[in-house]
Amino acid sequence: MTPPVEPDKPGFLDRLRARYHWFDHVMRAQERYQDSKGDFYAAGITYFTIFALFPMLMVGFAIGGFILVSQPELLAEIQERIKSAVSGDVGQQLVELMNSAIKSRTSVGIIGLATAAWAGLGWMANLREALSQMWGMARQESRGFVHTKLSDLTAIVGLFLALVVTIALTVLGSSGVMKQVLEWVGLENVPGVSLALRAASLAISVLITWLLFTWMIARLPRESVSFRSALRAGLIAAVAFEVFKQVASIYLRSVVTGPAGATFGPVLGLMVFAYITARLILFATAWAATAKDNLEAAPVDPPQGALITPRVEFREGLSVRGALAAAAVGAVGALSISRFVRRQ
Repeated sequence: MTPPVEPDKPGFLDRLRARYHWFDHVMRAQERYQDSKGDFYAAGITYFTIFALFPMLMVGFAIGGFILVSQPELLAEIQERIKSAVSGDVGQQLVELMNSAIKSRTSVGIIGLATAAWAGLGWMANLREALSQMWGMARQESRGFVHTKLSDLTAIVGLFLALVVTIALTVLGSSGVMKQVLEWVGLENVPGVSLALRAASLAISVLITWLLFTWMIARLPRESVSFRSALRAGLIAAVAFEVFKQVASIYLRSVVTGPAGATFGPVLGLMVFAYITARLILFATAWAATAKDNLEAAPVDPPQGALITPRVEFREGLSVRGALAAAAVGAVGALSISRFVRRQ
């Protein structure tokens, strides 16, 4: 007799998931992130982020050229400072290069704006598709190239306005502004005020980033979701982002001291910063999408229709099995009849 097979015991992670609900939620979010190719989308967002910086720099140079042309005294002062800092032919070449850039400010600005618009639309399309995949939204049918690009352009404008408000509130809540306010009211020498100022600055930064990430998680997917589903995910992303900023600032200060770090450090640091931020936003979105209330409310796809194909077999003549059965029935009938006759 074969002994009964004992069921497999749950593994270590399975026991943790059964004991701690928060750990089970993290594992569900990680599974959603991996199944939705989160690293692939984060790399795409990083690429378009770095690519969009160059046309934005072109636009910045064009704006600076228009400002310098309107203020010749400032332009002359900058030229003199360049010549005093870099003597000889090199300084003169730098001045001529700056003058040629100012002369071509219109064409540089137009090319920069066009390239920035193209790169920005690609960045927004990749970001919205990534967030939609984290929410488990099915890929929608194409609504047309113009309609899709206009929707992405509207999302870019909304994100730009949100960033402007975020930066303005961050500046108002920065430690420098708050120090000036304390100096005006005469409280700069109060014991412990610097520590309280630092804590207040961090709290304001987390609050503003929380609002920004919540808006991105809830409104940037192809189909908007409620802010309630994105609030906790936005708060987790904001706290993690603030910790990452503090660690990154310490790391960059230690890296850019050497010549190689000063040359390649800012670019590499920007790439790492963009990639980690993209992964953080996508994972927070996956965390929000795998919450129990969202999983229960998720629509269940109906089963596919069953295809019933009747099969009819035609056989000519009597089969071997039928012949044996008929012979057996005949033998039983013959025996029954012979017994009946004998009794009579």
